[in-house]
Amino acid sequence: MSSGKTYKVILSGGGTGGHIYPAIAIANGLKRQLGDVAILFVGAKGKMEMEKVPKAGYEIIGLDIAGFQRKLTFSNLLLPFKLVGSFLKARKIIKDFRPDLVVGTGGYASGPVLLAAQGMGIPTAIQEQNAFPGITNKKLGKKAARIFTAYEGLDKYFPADAIFVSGNPVRKEIAEELPKREEAIRSFGLDPSKPTLLNIGGSLGSRTLNNVWKANAEALTQQGYQLIWQTGKTDFATIQSEVNAPAGVMITEFIHDMPTAYAAADVIVSRAGAIAISELCLVGKPVVLVPYPFAAEDHQTKNALALVEQQAALHVKDADAPIELANASLELLGNATKRSQMGVNILKLGKPDATQTIVQELKQLIQA
Repeated sequence: MSSGKTYKVILSGGGTGGHIYPAIAIANGLKRQLGDVAILFVGAKGKMEMEKVPKAGYEIIGLDIAGFQRKLTFSNLLLPFKLVGSFLKARKIIKDFRPDLVVGTGGYASGPVLLAAQGMGIPTAIQEQNAFPGITNKKLGKKAARIFTAYEGLDKYFPADAIFVSGNPVRKEIAEELPKREEAIRSFGLDPSKPTLLNIGGSLGSRTLNNVWKANAEALTQQGYQLIWQTGKTDFATIQSEVNAPAGVMITEFIHDMPTAYAAADVIVSRAGAIAISELCLVGKPVVLVPYPFAAEDHQTKNALALVEQQAALHVKDADAPIELANASLELLGNATKRSQMGVNILKLGKPDATQTIVQELKQLIQA
């Protein structure tokens, strides 16, 4: 029910789906809770949020900002100027829009926007997806009114009285009941009587994971198992031309219906991005995590180890995957008792009400 006042909120986050989709989930939740609320997104020009946010029905303004490149490039020389320019533009956006609250979910644009808001006395909140926060969030967290985390123990990096362990917002359909396993497997043209492995490496895919299944897909089927193999965009054409998929292997570039894919799986192999892990915790299936080793500050490894400590996942290093991943996956597929226990353990870590929890706290900040 509307209070008669139109509240205004700026959300800033992007660069990857792991920053964008939580921000969109929060925006949708604020609309449901507050009714009459004006929402503006601020992102980075040329990044995926400039496409995804308008598709979700929200206005977005882009800042001319990019990250630091690992090798010496001309763009690195321009970075200080882009940072100053983005900060000044963020101040103007805030001055013109006059938000009641600014929320950052990570990504290039989030830093200048939160910094500008804090300097102007606007309440800010941070949604930190990972077990190990980045440098920008650690600095900005010192002045944030709320810091929403998915993991315990982040008081090493943030003020304890500002932390709220909420979990990560995920797609609404993942938090709902999954389809029946047998129907899900049949929808992929596979046999419900056989244990099935689901490989997911993100929209672009993982070359490490793809190379493992190029070498081991046939051996997996020979032992009576099946594979749903999402290759991602980068390697799909090559794999199609090079791999003669045996019966029991379903190869696809991208899976649009993830609830059905999760329902079909007996074991899941995945990278260890924060949002992927949050979804897997709700799905409750045994998982082998292969963290992307070049993620900022190696945060995917820290995400994975947080689950391993709870006996909720197996961890295989990217460098060890060519030798260890197939064996670890096959062993898990063949051990129903271990699969069942891991499924129970990972389900305990799921937070299906994360979006609602975050929105309730933000609502209190806005209306304070």
